[in-house]
Amino acid sequence: MKIKTIQNKVKVKPNLSDYKKTYQKFNWKDYHSELEFFKNNKINAAYNAVTRHAISNNKNKTALICTNGEKEKKFTFSDLEKQSNRFANLLTKQGIKKGDRVFIFLPRIPELYFCFLGILKTGAIAGTMFQAFGHDALLDRLKNSGAKFLITDSELVKRIYGIKKDLPKLKKIIIVNKRKVKRGEISYPKEISKTSSEYKIKEMKLTDPAFMLYTSGTTGKPKGVIHSHQAILQQHLTAKWILDLKENDIYWCTADPGWVTGISYGILGSLSNGVTSLVYNGKFSPKNWYKLIKKYNVTVWYTAPTAIRMLMKAGTTIVTKSNLKSLRHLCSVGEPLNPEAIKWGLKAFKLPFHDNWWQTETGAICVANYPGMKIKSGSMGKPFPGIKAAVLNSKGKAVIGKEGNLVLKPGWPSMMKEIWRNQKKYKTYFKRGWYFSGDKAYQDKEGYFWFIGRADDIIKTRGERVGPFEVESALVEHPGIVEAGVIGKPDPMLGEAIKAFVVLAKGYKPGKDFYEEIKNFVKKRLAGHAYPKEVEIRKNLPKTRSGKIMRRVLKAQELGLDTGDLSTLEND
Repeated sequence: MKIKTIQNKVKVKPNLSDYKKTYQKFNWKDYHSELEFFKNNKINAAYNAVTRHAISNNKNKTALICTNGEKEKKFTFSDLEKQSNRFANLLTKQGIKKGDRVFIFLPRIPELYFCFLGILKTGAIAGTMFQAFGHDALLDRLKNSGAKFLITDSELVKRIYGIKKDLPKLKKIIIVNKRKVKRGEISYPKEISKTSSEYKIKEMKLTDPAFMLYTSGTTGKPKGVIHSHQAILQQHLTAKWILDLKENDIYWCTADPGWVTGISYGILGSLSNGVTSLVYNGKFSPKNWYKLIKKYNVTVWYTAPTAIRMLMKAGTTIVTKSNLKSLRHLCSVGEPLNPEAIKWGLKAFKLPFHDNWWQTETGAICVANYPGMKIKSGSMGKPFPGIKAAVLNSKGKAVIGKEGNLVLKPGWPSMMKEIWRNQKKYKTYFKRGWYFSGDKAYQDKEGYFWFIGRADDIIKTRGERVGPFEVESALVEHPGIVEAGVIGKPDPMLGEAIKAFVVLAKGYKPGKDFYEEIKNFVKKRLAGHAYPKEVEIRKNLPKTRSGKIMRRVLKAQELGLDTGDLSTLEND
C-alpha cells in the first residue's frame, strides 16, 4: 500500500514547535510549573481544572457552553467553581470521605460536570457511566466498585431500581431534577440550595485516586481502571501540544464523560488549559453538528472515526454550505483512522484529521500526530515527550519495520494506578519492564507507529470498546439462547460490526422478528452501541475441551481466513 505523506499546513503556530528537541530533553518534573501544587508536593485535579482559573483573571471567562441544539446555558470558571463547591459540601454533609466511590449516571448536562469536579474536591473517587447502559452493565460496575452514592436523574433512575436490591453498599441516590423524592433519595436542587459556595479543597498525594472507569476485556467482567490526581499533568500537556488548545479557542470534544476521552479531554485536560468548551447533549446528524460548529465558532474539534465516516457519507456539499471557516485543528480518537478519512478531511475542511493512540488504561494520549509535523496517512504518529514506546517481537526484542507487541515504558503520570480489586489482573499488564498494551503494531524507520490490530478479542465499534463476554452474557439471558459467541468484523461505517453466533434452546422456535428481538434484548441490557448487527443461528459453537468458545475460529470462518491450530478444539 502506498503511503501518502501530508505536509501539515497550520493556520497558527503550534504550541509544540519543535517535537524532536522537546522529546530528547523532556522530563515530566520540568513541566510541573504548568500546574499548581500545594505544599509538600500535593495536588488536586479539580483545583487545576477549575479553581486556579476561578481565582485568576479567567474567572469570568466562559468555561462551558451546554446545549441540546435548541436551548443553551453558559458557565464561567467562577460558576463551575461555586457549583462544584456546593456539591462537595453536599457530599461532605452526607458523610462522604476520601476514597469513597461516588458514581455519576447522567446525560451531558451541566450537573454532570459540577458533580464530577465536586467529587474530586472531596478526595472521593469519581466514577462515570454512559447514559445508554442497561441494567446488566450498571450492575457490574456499581457492584464491583462498591459505590456509596449515585447521581442520576428521574428517568435514568428507573434502571437503577431494577438492580438496587443487589447493591447493598449503595446508600443514597441523588436525583438532579426532582425536589420531591422518596426514601433513600436526595433532591439535588433542594439540598444544593442550602450549601455554601465555598469549600476547602482536599490536598491529595500525587498517587491518590481521582476517578475510575470500567473497560471490558475479552473474558470476565468489566475491569475498574483507577487513575490518580497526577494524571492531569499529562492530560493538560497533551491537550496543549496535541490538541493544540490555546487561550481563545472554542473547543468541542464529542466524547461522552462515561468514557475516558470524555473525562481526560472533555473535562480535565481542556479545562486545565483554560479554554471554552462546547458540550452537546443531543442527537447526531451532520446538519446538527455543522450548525453547532458554525454557531459557536468552534476552532478545535476532537471526535471519533465512526462519526467522521458518517459525516463522509453525508458528502462535502453540506460542509461547503455550512461555512465552517472557524475550524483550525481536527483530531480523531477511539480507533485507528483510515487514510480515506484523512483524505476526506482535507477535501471537506481543507484540514487533515490528526489521529492519536491511547487507552483507558493509559489515561491520556501516548502516541500522536502533532500539528506542524508531517502526517503519514494511516499512522498513529510518534510517542508523546516523556513516553518511551517500542514494538517487541515474541522474544521481547525491540524491532523496526516488523509486527509485534506495542509496549510503553511505565512511569508516565496518567498511567493507571490499579485495577480495582484485581491486583492479579493489574500485574499481567507489566512484563520485562514494559507495559503491554495488548495491541499489535509496527514502527517504521522514521519513528512513526502503525496500528495492526488487537492481540485479544476486544471489538471497537462506533468508537467504543466492547468486550465479547459482556454481549455473550446478555445474549444467554434470553430464554431461547443457550450458547453465544461474539466477534467483530470489519465495517466501513462502524469500524467493526458486532456479529453474534447463537445456539438455540431445545424446542425453541424463533419467530420471523427474531433478529430484531435479539438486538433490542441486548441493547436494553448493555448500551446502545453494544448490540449485534448480525445474528447467526448454529447447531453448535467451536469450543476448547475445557468448554471455552473459540472466537478466533468463528472470526476466521466468517472472514474466510485460516483457522490455525485446532488441536484444542473439542470433537463433536
